[in-house]
Formats: sequence, C-alpha cells, structure tokens
Amino acid sequence: MPEPAERLIRDAATLGVSLSAADAARLLGLAAELERWNRTYNLTAITRPEEVLTHHLLDSLAVQADLAGIRIADVGTGAGFPGLPLALVNPARQFTLIDSNGKKVRFVAHAARTLGLANVEAVQARAEALKPAVPFDTVLARAFAPLPELTAAVAGLCGPQTRLLAMKGRWPAEEIAALREPWRIERTRELKVPGLNEARCLIVLRR
Repeated sequence: MPEPAERLIRDAATLGVSLSAADAARLLGLAAELERWNRTYNLTAITRPEEVLTHHLLDSLAVQADLAGIRIADVGTGAGFPGLPLALVNPARQFTLIDSNGKKVRFVAHAARTLGLANVEAVQARAEALKPAVPFDTVLARAFAPLPELTAAVAGLCGPQTRLLAMKGRWPAEEIAALREPWRIERTRELKVPGLNEARCLIVLRR
C-alpha cells in the first residue's frame, strides 16, 4: 500500500476505527476529489494533502464510537465532514448531510456517488427549516455554531432519545454556561486526533 494509506489505517486504529485497505483507498479518493473540486469551487481552506488527512478524514473518524442508532444527520456538513468518512465506515447506517451552501452540497452528492455511498443523502437547507417526521438518532455538528445557537437550530431534528454530538476545538466554557433547558450535557471527552496538534473536544447533549 502507498504510505498515505498505511498511515491512515494506523492512525484510524488509534481512534478505534478499523479500516481495510479498500476503505483507506476510498477515503484517499475522497481527499483527491476534494482537492480537485477545491481548485474551482473553494470548498475548504484546508488544502494540503497531509492536513486533509488529519483535519478532515481522521478528525471525522474521531467520533465513530459516539454514534448511536441508524439515522444520522450531519448539520453544517460543509464539504461533507464528518459525514462522508463516517458514512463510508458505517454502511448499515443512513446519513443525511445538511448544508445551506449549494456548491458544497453538490460536492457532497458527487462524492457520495463517486464513492458508491448509497447510505448518504445530501440536503441543501438550513437545519432549522427541516422537520423530519421521525427524529434522527444522532445529530452531528462540527464547528457549526455556539452551543445555544446550535441547540436552537437542530431542535426540529431531535427527539428525547436523540444524541447531539457537538465537535469543538477548545473547551467551550462560556457556551456551556449559556445552555438552557431542556438541553443537558450527557458527557464530554477530549478528542485526540493523530497528527493534529490542536485542541479538540466532544460535547454530547440530550434534551
């Protein structure tokens, strides 16, 4: 295997995610498609291949153990992170990737087709405008909004059993202090992403 694939498999294993050689090749294919589209559409500020691997692919896989249930929503998915890498390693789960930016949603749909991810639906919408008939089991948000605004935006996607996974950088003490009922923090943990020398944490909420 080429070195990037070996590194991806090794580093994913430290996150508790077992990747096959085929999985690693598809994830690197996603990175290549992102690089190709980014030249024209400016989808992400992260462009160096090694940073795409750490800041997008591995950072996304860091919350694999925290997913619950079958129906997963990724709110403010941008160019498809964390939703696309997680969908690739969870073929039995259904992922709805939501963003209001049309060019980013078009890339997500293209990437899902290219990777053969039949378990991904790309939706162009504001999260607060969506009211699914059945709440999602897990709602993901990576650097989407401060916690009070995030909980307000995703309220229509969530039921009493929904887990809201807020992926953050540094510990958001002020945001936590501003949270209001009915939302409560179920648990938190530090995210240690191999090769990423920046603070990362996960806040798991329910209402």
